[in-house]
Amino acid sequence: MAILPGAEPFTHDGSGEIGVLLCHGFTGSPQSMAPWGTALAEAGFTVACPLLPGHGRTWPEMNRTTWPDWYREVDQAFGELVEQCRTVFVFGLSMGGTLALHLAQRHGSAVAGLVLVNPSVTTERKDAMFLPLLAKLVPSMPGISNDIKKPGSTELAYRRLPLRAAASLSKLWQVVRGDLDRIDQPLLLLRSAVDHVVEPVNAKIILAGVHGTDVREIVLPDSYHVATLDNDAATIFSMSVEFAQRVHRERTGQPV
Repeated sequence: MAILPGAEPFTHDGSGEIGVLLCHGFTGSPQSMAPWGTALAEAGFTVACPLLPGHGRTWPEMNRTTWPDWYREVDQAFGELVEQCRTVFVFGLSMGGTLALHLAQRHGSAVAGLVLVNPSVTTERKDAMFLPLLAKLVPSMPGISNDIKKPGSTELAYRRLPLRAAASLSKLWQVVRGDLDRIDQPLLLLRSAVDHVVEPVNAKIILAGVHGTDVREIVLPDSYHVATLDNDAATIFSMSVEFAQRVHRERTGQPV
């Protein structure tokens, strides 16, 4: 199945000093990260945003993938950035934040820092406990995409929620929650004050579980879940650039 127009992976070549891996969300695509990628490129960063397996095509195709497939894709892209750049960060939206956390758990100090936007590690939905059984009986249900406050802004994502893939995501959550104490990298977590997809408890679990001393939480007042395409996008972009530049200086002792 061909990639949907606009969902293609993208890269930007920078100076080689700072590299950023962008990880998009569940049922989404690099389209939701494209403006962020442009802002990072304008700051001189090298940027990579892969398309996760099963995404950017059809939801039935996504049901044939699992979280290790998604992780392998970002892990490979991370390795390529490490070969190109002196300091490499991982930024993620929603499930992209979950994958970013797992990269930090697996790669340690090779991940210089994390910027997470509405990351997920659990859900408070009461029907979630039935997901493994439901996924065997029903292939999909109405989707969770396009939670954006800004008029005219649209996320390129599936309108159906592939339940087998969602059941696999819940397994990734368990893995990441179990190893949060392995994360001691600098962390900037930005969460929307109103998010109809990821509940505030997710940020609480992450912030309580990580062991870093350079940890900051920012509440975005005027965006919903897909904040990278919403009213607070400029805040996300500028703060993430400043974060990466500061951490790079602290690690290397040199200006960007």
